[in-house]
Amino acid sequence: MFSRFGPYDRSLIDAVAYRRREVFEYWGHEASFLPSSSYPLLRHRMEAIRPWHRVRALNEEHPDYLDQVFQEVFEYGPITVSDLEDPGKRTGPWWGYGKGKIALEFLFATGKVAIAERRNFTRYYDVPDRVLPAGILELESPGMEEAQRQLLLMAATSTGIATAADLADYYRIRMPAARPRIAELAESGALLEVAVEGWDKPAYMMPGTPVPRAIEATALISPFDSLIWFRERTERLFDFHYRIEIYVPEPQRRFGYYVYPFLLGDELVGRVDLKADRAAGKLLVRGSYGEDGRDQDRIASALADELHRMAGWLNLDDVIVEKRGGLAAALAKRV
Repeated sequence: MFSRFGPYDRSLIDAVAYRRREVFEYWGHEASFLPSSSYPLLRHRMEAIRPWHRVRALNEEHPDYLDQVFQEVFEYGPITVSDLEDPGKRTGPWWGYGKGKIALEFLFATGKVAIAERRNFTRYYDVPDRVLPAGILELESPGMEEAQRQLLLMAATSTGIATAADLADYYRIRMPAARPRIAELAESGALLEVAVEGWDKPAYMMPGTPVPRAIEATALISPFDSLIWFRERTERLFDFHYRIEIYVPEPQRRFGYYVYPFLLGDELVGRVDLKADRAAGKLLVRGSYGEDGRDQDRIASALADELHRMAGWLNLDDVIVEKRGGLAAALAKRV
């Protein structure tokens, strides 16, 4: 949101998602906010989910546990994992979930429960009737193929121009299913098939998609932003190689822990490893890097302005540029 709109009111997402219910949480390409009106398009996906390994193991060890957890959500929701009568214990860091979390996440994935709100990132689960806007659950769901066609058109609107793989990845539709749907949309004229210089595969776009003469954009891009999520597309569009290194041991990281690519104009020209030190009131730039062949002074100047905007938005008083990275000296001068 900050990448698109700059310093927006940080209460906005909670208001739109959890009070006005204009969007809901579900698996888009990853955990995502999706328009509530699109809920019927995802129902076929919810219904197709089968118990994964840890759910099967849970069912074997505690046959009635899923039903028990659902009943607790129904009676007492919205509730968290820790509110369950028997939440179980974590088995390790990251995804070492206890049995309560495994059960709630499976019920969420299959549409039996929904996310009512979050407090400090903690999910509160409730039944969909009490979460989704009135009437959404009564809307008729299209069949799987029609739902996939509509999701692919939504993906085309969001991407502007895309290969079949780009469109399929946006809502994580497997290529064997996406390929015939895209062909149908192109045959009907809902999508235009076009050629892009330098691309070895055909591309698709919505009819009437505007083509601007120039793009004047300046933005720090979150590691989870849909602009860069599909790495193959990121490299094809921007000649920019990006990987999330959050799960990489620190000595093996190339750029840092939480690295934001920097968009300037229509190019990704650099990246910064950022950390908000809220206790000290500082935005820390742990590492800063400009892409080879780009004007490093121009990058540093524009990036310094954007870092100050971000710091102000987060109510931080200062930006501190540490010495790591080839852009650090130039950026420190501008900051």
